[in-house]
Amino acid sequence: MILKADGSVSIHADDRAFKPLNWMNPPCKLREEETSWTVTHGKTGEKLILTIEEILHDSSHELGVDPGLQKDGVEAHLQELLADNIATLGDGWTLIRREYPTAIGPVDILCRDHLGGTVAIEIKRRGEIDGVEQLTRYLELLNRDSLLAPVKGVFAAQEIKPQARVLAADRGIDCVTLDYDALRGIERTDTLF
Repeated sequence: MILKADGSVSIHADDRAFKPLNWMNPPCKLREEETSWTVTHGKTGEKLILTIEEILHDSSHELGVDPGLQKDGVEAHLQELLADNIATLGDGWTLIRREYPTAIGPVDILCRDHLGGTVAIEIKRRGEIDGVEQLTRYLELLNRDSLLAPVKGVFAAQEIKPQARVLAADRGIDCVTLDYDALRGIERTDTLF
């Protein structure tokens, strides 16, 4: 059982410590009694009651100031980098807009290719079938707009699953594998011996 300073609590099994069996996200309040603890969620009023039969180990650790960790290489970063470097898809490509709004959600990138044709780009870290399906829905909608049509699709990801490539090809969608380091201007110095 882990109790954090922010009021969250998570209960883990000995053999599955990475995934909690139960948890309560903050904001929470903890009420301690002799044989039980009651964790109450501050917004929903939901309660988690923990009955304690035996304490095998009890410790407290001050972890210091939150370092403000951020994930690197998430879809938003890939989108921003590709938009800033749209010419990596080809000479003459130009950005129309990031997060192009549609009735079913925003298209990650809308741009024009070297021939002036409209291209919708869907970006994922790992390209799977659901991403191709998502882009297909966007393309169907965008191709109804006479000012944009015909709109081609590009499915871009750091890694694209074979099934996604097959589906994309079947639907006339191009696939592009993105190199995150190259988009950031970082050259790899991998050496083979």
